[in-house]
Amino acid sequence: MRLRLLAAVRTLLADPSIAGQPHVAQLTSVVLLAKSRAAEGTDDDCVASTWVAQLGSWMGVGESTVHRRGLARLRKSDALHTEEVRDERGYPTGLRCLLMPVWRARGGRAARHPLALNRAELATLLRLCEALFGPGWAATDKKAATPAGLLADRTGRGAASDRLALLLLVLSTPASGWLNLCGGSVRGREGRAAATLARLLSCSAAAARKVLARLEAAGLLERARKQTETQMRGKGRVRILPVARAHGRALTAVPDPVAVEKGRGANPDFSVRPVSAGRDLAPAEAPVPLGASGIGEENEAETPEVPERPAGAEFHTDHAQGVSVVGEVEEVGGFSGGADPGFSPLPERVCAGEEPELGEEAGGLCGSLGAGEGPLRGEQPNTLPIPSQHQQHATAGAGHTRTGSGKVPGSRLPRRRLAQVPELGEALRPVTWLWDRLSGWQQRQIEIAARAELVRLAGLVPLPQDAPRVLAERLEARIAQSRGLVMIRQPYPWLLHRALVQRPACSDTRCDDGISLDTGQPCESCGNVIHIRRAHRARLAAELDQEQPALAAAERQRVLEERLREHTERETEARQRRHAAQRERSHRMRAAARERAAREQEEAAARERVRQALPCGDCGRPDAAGLCEVCGSRRELNNLIEEAGMCQVSWTVNPRHLDEIASVMNQVREDVLARVAASVGELRAALAEDGIVDDPSTPVVAAYRGLRAAQEAAAEYRATALAQLTRTPQAQAEGRYAYAAEQSRSHHRHDPTGPGPAAATHAAERARTRAAEDLLTQRLAHLRAQPLPAQYAPTTERLGEALACVPGGAA
Repeated sequence: MRLRLLAAVRTLLADPSIAGQPHVAQLTSVVLLAKSRAAEGTDDDCVASTWVAQLGSWMGVGESTVHRRGLARLRKSDALHTEEVRDERGYPTGLRCLLMPVWRARGGRAARHPLALNRAELATLLRLCEALFGPGWAATDKKAATPAGLLADRTGRGAASDRLALLLLVLSTPASGWLNLCGGSVRGREGRAAATLARLLSCSAAAARKVLARLEAAGLLERARKQTETQMRGKGRVRILPVARAHGRALTAVPDPVAVEKGRGANPDFSVRPVSAGRDLAPAEAPVPLGASGIGEENEAETPEVPERPAGAEFHTDHAQGVSVVGEVEEVGGFSGGADPGFSPLPERVCAGEEPELGEEAGGLCGSLGAGEGPLRGEQPNTLPIPSQHQQHATAGAGHTRTGSGKVPGSRLPRRRLAQVPELGEALRPVTWLWDRLSGWQQRQIEIAARAELVRLAGLVPLPQDAPRVLAERLEARIAQSRGLVMIRQPYPWLLHRALVQRPACSDTRCDDGISLDTGQPCESCGNVIHIRRAHRARLAAELDQEQPALAAAERQRVLEERLREHTERETEARQRRHAAQRERSHRMRAAARERAAREQEEAAARERVRQALPCGDCGRPDAAGLCEVCGSRRELNNLIEEAGMCQVSWTVNPRHLDEIASVMNQVREDVLARVAASVGELRAALAEDGIVDDPSTPVVAAYRGLRAAQEAAAEYRATALAQLTRTPQAQAEGRYAYAAEQSRSHHRHDPTGPGPAAATHAAERARTRAAEDLLTQRLAHLRAQPLPAQYAPTTERLGEALACVPGGAA
C-alpha cells in the first residue's frame, strides 16, 4: 500500500500541469486526490467536494493564499476544473473540484495507472493525510472526533512545504523508520538528507535543509551518525519518528562518539585501533594488501544508510611510537600501510594531468611515490616494484576500464531533472522516478534514444504532435508488464532495451505488442497472421497425411516441423524480395518528388523574376514589381483620407444626403492634405539646411513622412467619431443596462459600502464604448458599400503635389 500511494503521489506531482508549481498548489492537488471519489462509473467519478476555507486549514495558509498560489495556478495550467455549488438563494456553499491528471488516468492504456486508485486506497491516503497534517474535526452524531495531525499547528509561510515534505518522507520510509537516502555525490554543506528531500520536493538542497531543520525541531525526525571507533564521521542516517512509532520500533538514541571515547578514558596521544585492523607483519609472513583488510564489513541490512565517507576508504594501520625497520619491507619496496598507487580510491595529485615535458621542477613540486626524500616519510626507496597507475592502464586490455563495464572513460556529465530536458517531459513522464536514479551519462544515452524514437513515431502516428503521448502510453504498458516501477532493479538497461523499443508482433510497422500505434486498438494484422499460420499448418498436415498415412506420430511431427520450417523460409525470402521492390519504388518516388520540387522552385523563381521586372502601374518606373514604393505610399495615403472622411461622415451627416457627404469628405481631404504638406515641408526645410538636394532616397522618405502624418490624422478622426457615437441613444441604453446588471450582483447587493458603484460605472463605460465601436463599424460598412458621390473630387493630383517636396518627388 505504501509503494502504491507513493507512486500515485509522485506521478501526480510529476504531471506537466503540476510540476514546477508552488508547494501550495502541489499540496492542494494531493489533498484533492485524497478527497476525490473513486472511478465507479457515476457522474461524481474523480470529483472532490470542498471549500476554500477547508483547503486553507489542510495546508496551514489563508484563503487568499489558496486562491492566489493554489487554485488559480492549477486552473491556469489546466490541471484543475472547478464548479461552484450554490443553494436555492444563489449563495455559494461549496466547490466541486476535478483533477484532470486523475480524470485522464481512468482511460489509460496501461492495465493499472498509478493514479487510478480504488476506494480503499483513496481512503488510506486520506487517513494518512489526516494523521500527518489534518486540521481535526469535532465529534458529531454520525462520526467520532478526528484528532488534529502532527503538523496541524504549523501555519504561515512554509507550512505547505513542511506538510508536503512530511507526507513524501513517510511514504518513502519502510517499516524500520530509517529513510532510504539517495546515492551519488552531494554538497557537503547541505548533506545527503537534504539532497534526498530536494529530489522528493523538486527544490534546491538549501531549501530542503531548512525544511529538515523545521521538521527536526518539531520532533518528527531524527538525524544521527553511526558510531565509529576511530572518531571519524560515520554514516549519516535519518529516522522518521512517526513511522518508527507506528510500527512499534524502539526509539533508542544513537550514542555520541565523543562521549563514548571520554567514558573509556582514552589517551589522546594514541588513536583508537579498529577492531578489524590488520595485525603487524611478522618477518616470515608476506605483506597483505591493505585493500583486503576487510575493514568495515558489518551487516546493516535493516538500517539503509549512505556513508558520509567512501565505503571503501581504509583506515591507516596503527604504529607503535618507536619501531625498527623490518628487512622484508625493503624487499617489497614499500612500507607499512602502503597501498597500491594504481588503484587508490583517493583523488589524483594536483599535477597528475600535466604534460611529461614539464621537467624536474614540476616533478619536485608534485611529488612522486618513487621520488627521493619526502616530507612525511624520511628515507624512502628510490624505486617501487609496484606498477604505477599509468603503467597498469597501458598494460590493461583495450576493452577494459576501471569500472569493468566497457564504458569509454570521459568527463562526468551532470545529472538533470526530467523537467530540465526540453521536449521529453511528456514522453518520459511515467518513468520520472527511474530517470532520477540514472547517472548523468545514462540520462544522456536515454535522451538520445528517446528523441530518436519520437522522430520515428512522428512518421507512424496520424498527427506528429501525438508522438510523445504514444511513447508515454508505451512506457505505461511496459511498467504494467513489469508489475510496477519498484520491481525494476536496473533502470538503465530496462529503459534502453525494453521500454523505449517497439516490439512488433507482426509485419505491420505500426504494431507494438499487438496494439496499433495509430488507433490504440488491437492490431488487425496480428489476427490475420495467426489465422494464416494456422491455415498453413493445417494444409501441410493434410498433405502429409495424404502422402504418408501410416507414418508414426513422432516421425510425423518431425516431418511436419521440417515442412513448416521450409515454408517459413520461402515466405521470408519472398517477403524480403517484396520489401526490396518496395524500397526501390520508394527511392524512385522520392527522386521524382525531389525533381518535381526543384522544377517547381525554378518555375516560381522565374515567375518572381518576371514580376520584379514589371514597371510601376502608376508612374512607369522600371523594375518596380508592378508598383513602386512611392506610388504604393500614395495609394495608401488616398485610402487613409477616404477612411478619415467616412469616420467624419458617420456622425455628422445623414447617409442618404449625398451632397452633404461629398462636402464633408472634401473638407476632411483638404485638412489631411494640409497636414501632409506641412509635414513634408518640414522635411524640405531640414534637407535645405543640410545642403541635400539630389539624394535618390528623398522621395521614399518624403512618402513615408506624409503617410505617417495621414495615419495620425485618420486616428484622430476615428477617436472623435467614437467619442460622439458614445452619446447616441443606443450607446446610452447599453450603458444603463450594464450599470444595472453590475449593481445587481450578489457581492455588491450585500455590501452597500463596497466598490459597487465604481465597478458599475466602469462597466457602463465599457458597454458604451463597445456599442460605439459596433455603430461605427456598421456605418462604415454601409458607406463603403455605396459608391462615392460625384461631387467628391479626385485626390491623385493633390497627393502628388503634397509629396513633391523635391524635384522628382511627385513621380
